Amino acid sequence: MALTGVGVALLAAAAAPAIGHAEDAALLGGGSGIVVGNSSRCTLTTIGNDAAGRLVGFTAGHCGEPGASVVAEAAHTGEGIGRVVDKNAELDYAIIEFDPNRITPTDRLGDFAITEVGAPAQFPATVCKKGRTTGTNCGLVWGDVLASGRETWTQTCVLPGDSGGPIVAGSRLVGMVNAYVGVGCIGPEVGTDIAAVLRDVDARAGVGAGFQPTRN
Repeated sequence: MALTGVGVALLAAAAAPAIGHAEDAALLGGGSGIVVGNSSRCTLTTIGNDAAGRLVGFTAGHCGEPGASVVAEAAHTGEGIGRVVDKNAELDYAIIEFDPNRITPTDRLGDFAITEVGAPAQFPATVCKKGRTTGTNCGLVWGDVLASGRETWTQTCVLPGDSGGPIVAGSRLVGMVNAYVGVGCIGPEVGTDIAAVLRDVDARAGVGAGFQPTRN
């Protein structure tokens, strides 16, 4: 994240309890709460398939390291439904590969839907975000304030645990939650543009390359 000289705090993941035994297949979509590495709660950005047909998703990179297990928070207890397979600390995103036998992917949680991915929203548009801590709320887009070419600031409310939460314009995914300026839910949210994430994933040509979100 290009945050030099600005009082921006990465969203620490909320502490998570110990994980027990597996349960039924989890319904999972952008905005779902996840437990990463049996130690932190974060939010899934989106879920879908890559060009090789693997079931994959994204969250904030600071939520966990490659190899960390991922559990659906809504299951309360359960064995891993996937694992972190790669991350980019600079762009602050992580790639999760899911076990398709343990997941029921969805493009909609309540009235929050992700049907496509696209370019970042621009000032003075309004976008909405969904996080496992603060739920769904909307706010003004400030834009790429530091001219980084890869992040967008919005006036959406985010707190610890919302890390990785999807930012949408309508049902178009445009970014993920990574940080906030000053005080959470008062200062602007700062997030990586999903377009920048997917460009980097495609350039790596590994898990996640050619990603398309689930369409039910």
